[in-house]
Amino acid sequence: MRAPGEVVDNAYGTSLITPRVESLVIRRHARIGDEVQAGAQLVTLSSVEVANAQADLRIAEEEWRRVSALGREAVSGRRIKEAKVALDRARATARAYGLSGSADGRSNGEFTLDAPHAGRLTEDDFVVGQRIEPGKTLFRLVDESTVWVDAKLPSESASHVKAGTPAVIISGGRRIAGTVMRNAHRTSEATRNATVRVEVPNPDDRLHSGDYVDVYFETTSSANVASQTATRLAVPTSALVQIDGETVVFRRDAKDNALLPVPVRTGEVIGDHTVIKEGLNAGDVVVVAGVFTVKSQMLKAQLGEGHGH
Repeated sequence: MRAPGEVVDNAYGTSLITPRVESLVIRRHARIGDEVQAGAQLVTLSSVEVANAQADLRIAEEEWRRVSALGREAVSGRRIKEAKVALDRARATARAYGLSGSADGRSNGEFTLDAPHAGRLTEDDFVVGQRIEPGKTLFRLVDESTVWVDAKLPSESASHVKAGTPAVIISGGRRIAGTVMRNAHRTSEATRNATVRVEVPNPDDRLHSGDYVDVYFETTSSANVASQTATRLAVPTSALVQIDGETVVFRRDAKDNALLPVPVRTGEVIGDHTVIKEGLNAGDVVVVAGVFTVKSQMLKAQLGEGHGH
């Protein structure tokens, strides 16, 4: 079965680079489109809250080293415990702000956001000097070595596509093997289509989010048996056109040979044909070439700008 598909980012390999505290952008170390490795510096920020956290951590570490060196003979157990709790609290605050959890000798409030994994920066939405709210996305980091393709199928056809089965993606005339991640669990109320997600390796970076591709599925054996034993009406996909939100074909009237737009309910696409569930009968004569010309002439006739033929 063939279905239209759209490439989307692999969400499991995507990270949003955001600050956890209100900050000011000091320096950028990377730009949109850059490929970066895990741990690469992306942007340096400055924050009053981070400066306070750095200072508190430095003081807590120094106090902990002091009481630890004196030992229980010179310092009470309670004082040692209080110092340890203060250090743990300062470290937890620092980690909550995205710091390392150990003082580096600085208390100037500057900190750097690093890449959590390798990938490409596909979004970059800030300028140096800008004040940034917590949670605002500065970079979108995507591992493009694997992408997802969301294919749209009629719900009854999608039920025949099982997770783990192979699929083939056609992009720019090239065939790329993929694997069905999951079959559809929800049908669109508007289109009555369901989405089947395919995982596709992308080592040569040919596929990018937003690309449109064709997807070919292998159906289950039960579906194959049904297709062999049941006769289904179909027309070349080139015969279908959209008018006023409906899928129609142009059928020749048997009485006066006029071409009439007939709404149809379609099923799955098999090869270069589309199954017709309602709207046509076997033996009907329909337009399969020049469909858009016929549509244009019909619309002109309706507007009084010409005559339908």
